[in-house]
Amino acid sequence: MTQTSNEGVRRRGVLAIDEGTTGTRAGVVLDSGAAHEVFYRAIKVDHPDDLSVEQDPLEIWDATLEVARRAVRRAHEDGITVTSVALSTQRATAMLWDRVTGLPLLPAVVWQDRRYAQELTAYEERWDAVLLARQGRPVGARAPFLWAARQIAEHPEVAAAHRAGRLVFGTVDTWLVWRLTGGAVHATTPTNAASAGGYLLERHAWDEEWIGALGFPPELLPELRSDDAGFGTTDADALGLRVPVAASMGDQHAALVALGGLAAGQGMCVYGTGAFVDAATGTTPALPRPDIAGVLAQPGRRQGEVSHYSLEAYTSTAGSALRWLCDDLGLFASPAELGEEAGRVPTRPGRTPRFVPALAGVRTPAWHPEATAALSGLTLATTRADIARAVLDGIAHSVCDLIDGVAATMGAPFTRLRVGGGVSSSEPLMRIQADLTGLPLERVADSATASLRGTAYLAGVAQGLWDSLEEVVDAQPPGEVFEPTLGPSGREAQRAAWRATLAAHLGEPVPTR
Repeated sequence: MTQTSNEGVRRRGVLAIDEGTTGTRAGVVLDSGAAHEVFYRAIKVDHPDDLSVEQDPLEIWDATLEVARRAVRRAHEDGITVTSVALSTQRATAMLWDRVTGLPLLPAVVWQDRRYAQELTAYEERWDAVLLARQGRPVGARAPFLWAARQIAEHPEVAAAHRAGRLVFGTVDTWLVWRLTGGAVHATTPTNAASAGGYLLERHAWDEEWIGALGFPPELLPELRSDDAGFGTTDADALGLRVPVAASMGDQHAALVALGGLAAGQGMCVYGTGAFVDAATGTTPALPRPDIAGVLAQPGRRQGEVSHYSLEAYTSTAGSALRWLCDDLGLFASPAELGEEAGRVPTRPGRTPRFVPALAGVRTPAWHPEATAALSGLTLATTRADIARAVLDGIAHSVCDLIDGVAATMGAPFTRLRVGGGVSSSEPLMRIQADLTGLPLERVADSATASLRGTAYLAGVAQGLWDSLEEVVDAQPPGEVFEPTLGPSGREAQRAAWRATLAAHLGEPVPTR
């Protein structure tokens, strides 16, 4: 049935594409701010060894094309006019491709990749303080620019493409914009460039000194544009329509917009492959503190010529831990079954199983990119339900560490905390999380589409669909609120037990916030 806002008036909307680490979705975000039907396709993540994480750039493009075309067809069937395209993408996943053939030369290196983590420690003494002051992040455990420089040095076909002027470098957003526009636009945005570790926060420019120190050729850098600056026009052969690519954002930044993180102190937690906690900090960056590990300053969004900053902390394993336990190990049939089992175990003091979900290292509250996961405290009385509860407890405690770190860096508590992402659909996890944070958590309506809707909101404001972000965000229905039921003493006992478990696993004390 054709949807209209008024009799005989054709609805308008933004085609939003959300390219995540484990899957790509697309749907038209209507002029009401709600997502129309959303289409999804999973994509593969490869782990060639313990430290390497890779993906096929062509699979990313094929998945994007498939779901976007399905969303466009459905919009046409329902009488909706697509006015523009908006992208939100996984960040810091980088690739190299041939400008002439349009084909990738190597697998993409995913943001979870840690192959250079140990090597990068040699840069910390010289560069950490410098990068914290001007980029809002230290050297870190990943470096897409170092990866690209090594591929040029080690692979003759990549070096040959570089010498011939055919080599193109970019993160996922750059790759998709390049493909959507038929190769016309090679650009990226602050919310993507910052995560790649090369963006000067207050200058809206590349940090060419640092990028050059990693051996990366500066002529391969994409053009920097504001998140809503426009990125050309879609090639009609790609989507069957020619409309502006109006906005492009990193996925967590887009989610922060959709979840209402527009003013200082407003925050969000998105539970996806990893868990990300972000808080808006205004038009002046709140820089990281050297005594708080893993909290990064970044552009929350650059809208027009104004940068709105945020803080972020993340753990690499949330949904990926559930997928590993269910799909790879087969301990539970699905995350839903794991949640049902966990719900049978009440919060209780004393010795219980503990799960440290450090399947891809620990960043906050202590910096240990080499750390591994652990399941401890097992006895002959331990049940599947106990293990399920330990898994959700471990994820929730890890998120609490992020929330505490961001609040301490802001120097103020969150004024509001909204949650979203696919894993936030777990009722037991949300109840545990509220208890451990001591904060009411609002799970927004349609939380799974937060990244998709946020970048569409930015595009829609730029295109005149709404007057402001506040207008469209405030028009969305309220979400479900999870109130804490655990008192302060019980909460602190649980947190103290977690800190002791984490300290024993990491071999050093962890800070208290």
